[in-house]
Amino acid sequence: MTKPKFEWSDLKLNSDGMIPVIVQDHETNEVLMLAYMNEEAYYNTLKEGRMTYFSRSRNELWIKGLTSGHFQYVKELYADCDLDTILAKVSQVGAACHTGNKTCFFNQIIEKKM
Repeated sequence: MTKPKFEWSDLKLNSDGMIPVIVQDHETNEVLMLAYMNEEAYYNTLKEGRMTYFSRSRNELWIKGLTSGHFQYVKELYADCDLDTILAKVSQVGAACHTGNKTCFFNQIIEKKM
């Protein structure tokens, strides 16, 4: 594992002790999903090169794709200016969404016409 520029202790966590992660396709820049990491998920992601999250609904570590085969391989990780959000650029295998959609963001709320 390459030493990260930011350790977990450098990041600003939410009230649950986690950090939100925006996941983006590294080739198309399409936003795929939003998830959360705890410290174990952060370091597992860095070590394994596969996106690992903390499932708030199941209250457990979640390696994306372990059940579905739809893994997310890390290409780049960025922290935002406040160090309170991570942007993960990934190579997505299959669908990112548990519904089978490529992205979790398919429920359009509004569209403004020019």
